[in-house]
Amino acid sequence: MYVKRELRSFFFAAIGPYAWLALLGIILTLPVGLFDAAIASFLRPCIDSAVGGRGLAFASSLPAIIVGFSSFQGICIYSSSCVNALVGNRISLDVKKKLIGRLLAQDASYFDGTDSGHVLLRFSKDAETACEGLVAHLRFFLTRMVSAISLVAVMFFNSWWLALIALAFVAAAFYPLRFMRKKMRNLTGRRQLSGASETVFCNECFSGSRTIAAYNLQRQMRKRHEAIAEEMFRVSMRMARHSSWPSPVMHVVISFGIAGIFILGGYLVPSGLMGSGSFVAFVAAMLLLYTPIKGIGENIAGIHSALLAAERVTEALSIEPKVPAPASREAKALQFKGQITVENVRFSYGGERSVLRGLSLTIGKGEKVGIVGRSGCGKTTITNLLLRLYDVSDGRIAIDGTDIRQIPIGDLRQSIAIVFQDNYLFSGTIRQNILLGKPYASDDELRAAVDAALLGEFVDSLPCGLDTEVGERGSLLSGGQRQRVAIGRAILKGAPIVILDEATSALDTSSEEMVQRALNNLMRERTVIIIAHRLSTLSDADRVVVIDGGRAIESGSHGELVALPNGLYAAFHARQNVTKPFSRGTS
Repeated sequence: MYVKRELRSFFFAAIGPYAWLALLGIILTLPVGLFDAAIASFLRPCIDSAVGGRGLAFASSLPAIIVGFSSFQGICIYSSSCVNALVGNRISLDVKKKLIGRLLAQDASYFDGTDSGHVLLRFSKDAETACEGLVAHLRFFLTRMVSAISLVAVMFFNSWWLALIALAFVAAAFYPLRFMRKKMRNLTGRRQLSGASETVFCNECFSGSRTIAAYNLQRQMRKRHEAIAEEMFRVSMRMARHSSWPSPVMHVVISFGIAGIFILGGYLVPSGLMGSGSFVAFVAAMLLLYTPIKGIGENIAGIHSALLAAERVTEALSIEPKVPAPASREAKALQFKGQITVENVRFSYGGERSVLRGLSLTIGKGEKVGIVGRSGCGKTTITNLLLRLYDVSDGRIAIDGTDIRQIPIGDLRQSIAIVFQDNYLFSGTIRQNILLGKPYASDDELRAAVDAALLGEFVDSLPCGLDTEVGERGSLLSGGQRQRVAIGRAILKGAPIVILDEATSALDTSSEEMVQRALNNLMRERTVIIIAHRLSTLSDADRVVVIDGGRAIESGSHGELVALPNGLYAAFHARQNVTKPFSRGTS
């Protein structure tokens, strides 16, 4: 069985820390595989002593020998299972840690082009299949291989030329496995892709449950699932057909070999060319050989599945983020003042449609700047580039005169606090979600952040206070409460730069007022970028920049831009003032 050099390197590196345990597991499999050969070997002296009239001393002791050897074998089986399970699980755990580290290091472009099903397949299930599955299959493979080799040795010891005849039939029985493995390799890949598609579907059913109910999409979703399930069924049936036929073929071919040996035995034993004990031992070894031979074929298929998973694991571990870390990784505390400079920045997602086409702007330390524009003009893209979720295609972004590509990513992102339109809250408590901003904050710092985010009264009204569970994605909190938890997280972070990305656009009027007060506390004495659709939220901004066509086309205070003749901002403002009576309370 050929194994690629990359996979050999992967497994040697993974098993290295546990090499002695792995070796112990291999040693413990040897007595397990030798048991069948020992039984077959004992039959020869037993039969010879009985048939030759030399007494039954050995025959009478045979049961005790078998029980003793079987007990020893049982101990080895248990010990081998435990040792190999330990090795397999430890290797799987180590690989999962590396995979999750690689996943967390990926930039936004990776997640843009990869669905959740493939992420789960590559970064979770494949690690178990590759490591635990391979170790388990190798253990059984080695056990059966030792059993097969020892049984073949017994056969050769009793009659080498009969052994050659029997092995010729065994080799013929193994030949069909070549064709089965090629088919199974392709089908296994298709089966796993279908499983990934079903995982994506289940995630969408869960995340989009309200949309499905609101739009009566149950029928359409069932049809989608039926198509996915039918594909999985077809692939599974093809796998069953291709994996099932080798076993009966092997059975039939080997049966011809057994029949031939019995025909020869009917001639050899009566003619005295072969002793009865030798023939019985030979036949017993040949019959017992069928079980490990069949098992080896099954193990080879399992090993191939594990190797396919290992290929995907090595591919995942080799994926490098498109946003590289700075060449210099000196550990130094950077004290940002907060001046942001965007110089002639160009950017496109995936190298396709350009979003920013030479954008330039400067935001001074402590300045509060609003950014507005039509949908798709690149407002949020500026945020993504500033956080280095993506890198600029051309131009540069600098903080305090330093290109952000020269700043360690951890230090860069630590200097920026962001509040999104739809903030992600992790399963856990309010306390845990706020402490994400500063994990080792004191109780006084935490309480100050809670009060500044206007969460104090709400938290104090809860039976469990800050230790109240928020549910998955914060589902147990209202929209305004989720926003204020996110604001508390940002306040606790204490970053010199704050980005508000449509932070109030999804809230009703009463919630917006409270969240806006909390945001005012967050923005004090910080450099602030406000990305907004509602122009009313920009009335207190020091300056507003209007983006259109990937460039900054207008800049000034709210009042200056409203008064600008034929200005785009003035048009936005006029349109919102006209539509305001009709949209009140609906946003």
